[in-house]
Amino acid sequence: MGVGSSPCASCKLLRRRCAKDCIFAPYFPPEDPLKFAIVHKIFGASNVSKMLQEVPIDQRADAVSSMVYEASARMQDPVYGCVGTIAFLQNEVSRLEIQLGAAQAEILTLQMRQQETSTTFPTTTTQMDQDEQNLMIFSNTDSSNSLHIFQATEDYYHMWT
Repeated sequence: MGVGSSPCASCKLLRRRCAKDCIFAPYFPPEDPLKFAIVHKIFGASNVSKMLQEVPIDQRADAVSSMVYEASARMQDPVYGCVGTIAFLQNEVSRLEIQLGAAQAEILTLQMRQQETSTTFPTTTTQMDQDEQNLMIFSNTDSSNSLHIFQATEDYYHMWT
């Protein structure tokens, strides 16, 4: 605090004289009293002071920013605080990843259908008859797989109709 200027938000809230070397002054300006009020309510002035003293000077602004965020989150969600926000965002990311996977699968399906329609269809009845004969040969040779072959061939024909 300089001569003639107002005390920092911390000293103003705590109703004390703001010293020249006040640890709060650089981070809690008088124009933003709510910033310190939130941090003070959650952590307490003494704890905030101790935390700031343990942090290197060049990292204190980030520490204050983190404390303000954590205190704000705790005010909004007293039980979970910022952990609740993180969990919500992780769930949102998971939901969006699932949605993205579904969209990519749909794109792949549409691309495959487009490729299938660009290939030639079996146009002659002799070709269709030959396919049906092959199906009967396969189903007679291996009875355990006959159902699977029939279903696969049936699926093949449904794609073209």
